[in-house]
Amino acid sequence: MNNPFIEYQCVSITICDTEAIVVYQNDISKKTFGSVVGRSLFDCHPPKAAEKIRHLLANDGTNAYTISKKGLKKLIYQTTWKDESGQIQGLIEYSMVIPEEMPHYVRI
Repeated sequence: MNNPFIEYQCVSITICDTEAIVVYQNDISKKTFGSVVGRSLFDCHPPKAAEKIRHLLANDGTNAYTISKKGLKKLIYQTTWKDESGQIQGLIEYSMVIPEEMPHYVRI
């Protein structure tokens, strides 16, 4: 997958299959985590996070939260991806740096 719209975004994109094996990383993901293609996401996450990943892969859904790491605040967004028939094919994890203080708007 060599798509400049995905490859060089200012967001880390890591994709795994249904067994939690990493099948793709964009450039930012590789710079952040090193190359983990072919490795299990379970090896890259603590037990509580690994259990959440197992749950998402088995039951579908989304997990979103913020973290602070190395002086940066990040939004982590994990969601399943599906094929044309709606079958879960794996998980996509987006990680993006966000400002410490962000405005929040309620739109009507």
